[in-house]
Amino acid sequence: MGEQRQEEQPQGEPQGEQPQGERPLGQRRRLGFLGPRGTFSEEAARLYARRLPVGLSVELVPGRGIPELLLAVAGGDLCAAVVPAENSIEGTVAVTLDTLVHDVDLPIVGEVVIPIRHHLLVRKGYEGAPITTVVSHPQALAQCRRYLQARWPGAQVQAAFSTAEAARLVGESAKPGMAAIANALCADLYGLAVLESDIQDVPDNATRFFVIGKEEPAPTGRDKTSIVFAFSMDRPGNLYHALGEFAQRNINLTKLESRPAKQHLGDYIFFADLEGHKDDPVVREALAGLRRRCAYVRILGSYPRAEYPRGEAAPGPSSSEGG
Repeated sequence: MGEQRQEEQPQGEPQGEQPQGERPLGQRRRLGFLGPRGTFSEEAARLYARRLPVGLSVELVPGRGIPELLLAVAGGDLCAAVVPAENSIEGTVAVTLDTLVHDVDLPIVGEVVIPIRHHLLVRKGYEGAPITTVVSHPQALAQCRRYLQARWPGAQVQAAFSTAEAARLVGESAKPGMAAIANALCADLYGLAVLESDIQDVPDNATRFFVIGKEEPAPTGRDKTSIVFAFSMDRPGNLYHALGEFAQRNINLTKLESRPAKQHLGDYIFFADLEGHKDDPVVREALAGLRRRCAYVRILGSYPRAEYPRGEAAPGPSSSEGG
């Protein structure tokens, strides 16, 4: 995970990782995120922490994996966890949905959407060296593929466990020409220079994160509800009639997808996001109708909707080399 830097933080700001033996006191909340330090998950966790009531102390705790984070929430070691749910390019994070359905009984209590801005980072003092090796998470490399082919066609591509791990490797390497694709937070954490900014191929790239906790939020009037449902047997019109419960009540579905039920080949469960809160009368009616048509219905959570950021026109990469 690398060395942790001790930083003084203003009151009410999220705190960094604390020693494992130290337990939260008073109003301190332990908020987990998918580690190590410097990931986009930490960015999302910091954004969520800033939305919490003023004066509430938050300790950010990195975790090794999504199942481990959710089990820590279920066991009471964390008050909540921020985990990736879907990316606008790569799609759904399957392990998050599967863990929510099959391994834990926890509600989604919030969502956070952040733009994914990738930067090319190098060790300070090496800004003038030609790039020969680019290290990052495979998804980040894929999201910057056209940039790499056009800007550094001869560079070797090396996969890392995470963008933060890539930044750490570059920071520890004395090899000129080695660069990482990561976010601006990694540049700060590992003392790297931003060689070129916003190098992602798609300017509107964004990732949605779920906040998984135990305290379900009250309706706000601008909510979203996530559900999962399945049928007792496969027959024509099943999905058509199920979705009709929402259509006839003018309830907008913002997402629909299927996942294997993990029982028999060809058995599927369906995930859907809809506008409204489970306690809204019209949503309650639609869910009651859905239960009459399905063998299994579970509400994964009702929570305030996040505003989805939209990127500006794709900028050309800015380079300290002038190219």
